[in-house]
Amino acid sequence: MSVRVGILGATGAVGQRFIQLLDGHPTFELAALTASEDSAGEPYRTAAKWRVDAPIPVDVAEMTVRETTPDAVPDDVDLLFSSLPSSVAVDVEEDFARDGYVISSNSSNDRLADDVPLTIPEINPDHLDLIEVQRDERGWDGAIVKNPNCSTITMIPPLAALDEFGLERVDVSTLQAVSGAGYSGVTSMEIIDNVLPHIGGEEDKMETESRKLLGEFDGAELSWHDVDVAASCNRVPTLDGHLENAFVDLSADPEPSEVADAMREFPGVDLPSAPNQLIHVFDDPERPQPRMDRMRGQGMQICVGGIQSTGRGVKFNCLAHNTVRGAAGASVLNGELLVENGYL
Repeated sequence: MSVRVGILGATGAVGQRFIQLLDGHPTFELAALTASEDSAGEPYRTAAKWRVDAPIPVDVAEMTVRETTPDAVPDDVDLLFSSLPSSVAVDVEEDFARDGYVISSNSSNDRLADDVPLTIPEINPDHLDLIEVQRDERGWDGAIVKNPNCSTITMIPPLAALDEFGLERVDVSTLQAVSGAGYSGVTSMEIIDNVLPHIGGEEDKMETESRKLLGEFDGAELSWHDVDVAASCNRVPTLDGHLENAFVDLSADPEPSEVADAMREFPGVDLPSAPNQLIHVFDDPERPQPRMDRMRGQGMQICVGGIQSTGRGVKFNCLAHNTVRGAAGASVLNGELLVENGYL
């Protein structure tokens, strides 16, 4: 089965990562690229300042960039991946959904909307059925599905594995790579020999998205998890890979070895872009490290280390590649879940 797909916002950093991940994909055939009206009509090779550490796929380089409007995208495109700025996506994605397109979006707008699935396939695939609620309430044939923020998606799989021990509270401090801010997001004068102890909006995203992702869907309504989450987000001078220090209060008192086993044994999904094992647990307390471990499972695996008891629960470090697992790869995986569940 071949599914024709397009990328909204294809010239940006995440859009370029989409192109890399879709090259040679067993299911998805890239058929349309969109960008701003300034780039429309140009071949992709001149419209995009390519920054990915692999050449532009030859067939993509010569594709003509289209405007980001429903009229400009062919009707036979079945699925759109969105990496648009949220200020643009908030209106544009709804235009496409109203026109019948299904959108798997990395953009932050509407992640917390009651009728929009915020989905990690290994964690809450049943939330995808919020699409039916969305279509009924909004009266459209298309759909919008979101993946979470890149820092949220790093800690949620380990937290989901801990839920059997009774999640009560999470305090997390992040060490986030500069690529998370986009190519022009942080200047060298800001970040070299420095750490930025605030990333606008990031803490709120982690604190709210986590509770929605871990919530329960009864087929009509989603109930958020009641865990308390407090986040402190910091930008550090690494290129890729968000490292996070999590402190988790639990109602039970598991041994660190029990926690490690629960994480190692947490089930994955049988989708083309999913890693064979969702969570890799290190015994070495000096791992994970961004440079060493961000590309495990082709950048789609979550790495955990330093598991210790705290008296109230456990603490650990976790790591994920922020533009692969945390952005484009997460949207591609959601796209595969849409195919698997018959929404295309």
